[in-house]
Amino acid sequence: MVKKVIIFLIAVIIVFVIATIGGSVYMLNYSLSSDVNRHDTDSMYNILYERYPYMSAWVDSMKSNDCLRDTFVTMPSGERHHAMLVEGDKPTNNIAVVVHGYKDSSVKFLYLARLYNKYLGCNVLLPDLHGHGLSEGDDIQMGWKDREDILAWIGMLPNLFGVYSDSINVVVHGVSMGAATTMNVSGESTPAYVRCFVEDCGYTSVWDEFSTQLDDQFSLPDFPLLYATNILCDIVYDWTFDEASPLKQMSKSTKPMLFIHGDKDTFVPSEMVYPLYKAHVGKKKMWIGQGSEHALSYHDHEKAYIAVVKDFVSHFLRISVRTQMAHQE
Repeated sequence: MVKKVIIFLIAVIIVFVIATIGGSVYMLNYSLSSDVNRHDTDSMYNILYERYPYMSAWVDSMKSNDCLRDTFVTMPSGERHHAMLVEGDKPTNNIAVVVHGYKDSSVKFLYLARLYNKYLGCNVLLPDLHGHGLSEGDDIQMGWKDREDILAWIGMLPNLFGVYSDSINVVVHGVSMGAATTMNVSGESTPAYVRCFVEDCGYTSVWDEFSTQLDDQFSLPDFPLLYATNILCDIVYDWTFDEASPLKQMSKSTKPMLFIHGDKDTFVPSEMVYPLYKAHVGKKKMWIGQGSEHALSYHDHEKAYIAVVKDFVSHFLRISVRTQMAHQE
């Protein structure tokens, strides 16, 4: 009898281990595999125009005046990455770096390029992150290793826009996973010309975000699946969910940051913004989009969003009163 019980328990353990390993493989692929349609730029533009119809005329105008162009560079990793460059019709030393979200691309965030170009007179760089858009890579890095790529892009800005590094002023603005990337960048050493950051609905850590989705989508607890998937991610991709922590980066982030979050966000829960804000050690401001779900604060409160960003960023970029007046609606 005892022998049968032992055999049964061993069988249960074996089944449990096999199920956990299989589940972790599925979860890792489900969470970190690139979108198979990510090269379909036309669809990205269609989504942009559906959300913001006025963007069609703006994009056409920028393209016809050769103010919107593509660039490809080789990253330190050896991968070929893509970005869009927006240059205004007047010289400026102010540059915005706009970072897109999870399974998105630079194209879908051209509305923020318009914000910075039209209202703050900035040139704009919109990179496609690793495994997104037209950049190489087959996996999603959830803003952690992406911080290294954004730091590389930041270092290239003087050459990309033909300006001297000691004369430029840079703001980095990210949404969702792009916000996590932005916060991760802010915790690293950045060139003096990076003046401030804007994060819109970023998560505290990849662990926290995946834990939220595991519960919401599958009604499963963290143990054992999240723990096993975390180990697998370390083996396969050389990073872990708990080390990928914007919250930890905030304790090292000394440059000014604007925190934005919709108060009805359940995908990246709204309450995540408060510990992030508290942990940041530099100058900071928080703005909450009332009634807005995930990444929809701009869509729902466009004028207020623009005003908040203008007010915050203009304190740290060298923007003359004349420039600000020229970009009033």
